[in-house]
Amino acid sequence: MNRPQSFPLQSVTECGNMESLQASSPPEREENMNRQNSKITALYSRLSKDDLLTGESQSISNQKSLLEQYAQQNGFHNTRHFSDDGHTGVDFNRPAWQEMIAEVEADNVSVIIVKTLDRMGRNYLQTGLFREMFRERGVRLISMQEGHDSINGDDDLLPIREIMGEWFARDTSRKIKTVLHAKGRSGKHLTNAAVYGYRKSPDDKNLWLIDSEAAGVVKRVFEMTVDGNGPFQIARTFTDEKILRPAAYIALRDGYEIAEPDDRHNWSGATVRNILDRQEYMGDTVNFRTRKESFKSKKYALTPESERQIFRDTQEPIVSRELWETAQKCRVVKRRPNSTGEPNPLTGLVFCGDCGSRMYNHRGKLAYKYPSQDSYCCNRYSQYPPKCTRHYITVTNLRTVILEAIRTVSDFVRNNGDEFIRLCREESESRIAAGANENRHKLTRHKKRVAELDKLIKGLYEDKIAGSLSAKRFEILSGEYEAEQESLEAEIAEIEVSLAALAQDTDKAERFVQIVSKYTDFSELTAAMLNEYVEKVLVYEAEKINHRRRQRVEVYLNFIGMFNVPADGEPAEEEPFDPVEHRKGQFRAYYHRHREEILAKKAQEREVEKAERMANTPVKTPEEVAAEEAARRERKREYQRNYQREWQKKKRAERNAVKETA
Repeated sequence: MNRPQSFPLQSVTECGNMESLQASSPPEREENMNRQNSKITALYSRLSKDDLLTGESQSISNQKSLLEQYAQQNGFHNTRHFSDDGHTGVDFNRPAWQEMIAEVEADNVSVIIVKTLDRMGRNYLQTGLFREMFRERGVRLISMQEGHDSINGDDDLLPIREIMGEWFARDTSRKIKTVLHAKGRSGKHLTNAAVYGYRKSPDDKNLWLIDSEAAGVVKRVFEMTVDGNGPFQIARTFTDEKILRPAAYIALRDGYEIAEPDDRHNWSGATVRNILDRQEYMGDTVNFRTRKESFKSKKYALTPESERQIFRDTQEPIVSRELWETAQKCRVVKRRPNSTGEPNPLTGLVFCGDCGSRMYNHRGKLAYKYPSQDSYCCNRYSQYPPKCTRHYITVTNLRTVILEAIRTVSDFVRNNGDEFIRLCREESESRIAAGANENRHKLTRHKKRVAELDKLIKGLYEDKIAGSLSAKRFEILSGEYEAEQESLEAEIAEIEVSLAALAQDTDKAERFVQIVSKYTDFSELTAAMLNEYVEKVLVYEAEKINHRRRQRVEVYLNFIGMFNVPADGEPAEEEPFDPVEHRKGQFRAYYHRHREEILAKKAQEREVEKAERMANTPVKTPEEVAAEEAARRERKREYQRNYQREWQKKKRAERNAVKETA
């Protein structure tokens, strides 16, 4: 192994530039010598967080003292320290390293001294590129403890050392990942800091406590979302109210400097969306939300929800699960402002009862004046050719029907709470009995078959050991049995999940009662009431019944679906018979039935009249046509002359009146 020789930098510089100095004149030699002496000796040191575990020998202060001592002993002057404290070696976007590279590119560095080559970096490809750049720019690279000096030529063991440095970084990353995975699976938080709205407990860093001031803002975000506001609308509201954005609030609370003090109140839609995405506000811990593809990369990617670890009720919730789930449902459909400047809260809840597609809101400029211009229609009707009927219904009628359904069910729940829960449970039990019996029988058959396959595979193995079954035949039969067993086990898991979901239906009545207890005023249908009560609304095509337009609308409420309130036992009164309205209805029905025939008959009559008029009109000669045109023009000129004389006469009268007044 080559060891660095101890000789002054000035003598090395003179030897390295002997030929150039001899060929140049004395003034040029003096200028070159001054420029060489003005270059700095870069002393680079780095310490990552992982190196702290190895003891004091790797500390920044220890590296600096060793580098200074080495530079003094070997005659390197004009030294300058470049130190990166707490930066990993796999990333070369380090502030001190970039500053040193800028000095190298500016031709201000003659020598770079490091303690070991892994202080430069632990990516052997990048390290090799930088070493090549130093060689091309005439910069001398010295590694103290490894005895490497670029002035002595290439070191055969140098690439191996660089690869070993990268292996060390990969091994350290693997160990840290193992520790974090064990911590995450135990239900502890993996984030370095608590999310906005919480703060870490001073007694237990794994316990999150509610930050009352920030928690109020978080709860307001969810409530405004349920009220029909989008992320950008909420962000504008908070910006106008001068509410500190999360990063600025946490910085002031914890006592460190704000990155952008002028933007401390500027909220963005992305910040609001990030708050709405957080499941932690329900009191849960969500681990392994993101991952890195490589230990060399700083980019994070979202993991699939199936790979995340979720632990429920690990801290006090800021918002209830019902509010969080309702807010997520409101975010599914984008409600864009229309001609009135406000989005319609019914959008995303109204569906066609015949084809099942979502209905679109059509709102004209005069919708505030004419309710007929604010309506919903099936979106498949607007396609060409139409794939469904119109299903036209005004927003006013739709809101009236929904509000009446909510009021009726809520009144029944308030007055007959126990009866309501009993009816919901009976309906759930009947639904479970109808849908679960077949699943239970199928589950029993599958489990029995899985047990039979276990016995068959065990028997095949015993036959193979006894020699009565060949190895090839054993592989074929065991493979078929194992494939069938895996398929049955997957179906068993799906059936058990569906049965568990059906079993939870009996608890939904209590959740609906909680929603009813929150509202006392049903005079107006608000966006919050709509989102918390209504699951969907089905609108069917209108029909003519007794010569009147009738339309069926089904309102499905959250947790209970379409609930029919029991009647009081008294039949509803029928509308009295009106002979005049009945006769008008007959005329309207006759007109709609024969509308096309009537219109065609009238068009035919107009064509006949036009043909008769043309036949009775005598044919004129060209001279007669020219004479009529000349007479028409003369009449027009006479009219213009008379109009001008009358106008002049009027103006003269006005001027004379002004003179007489004066």
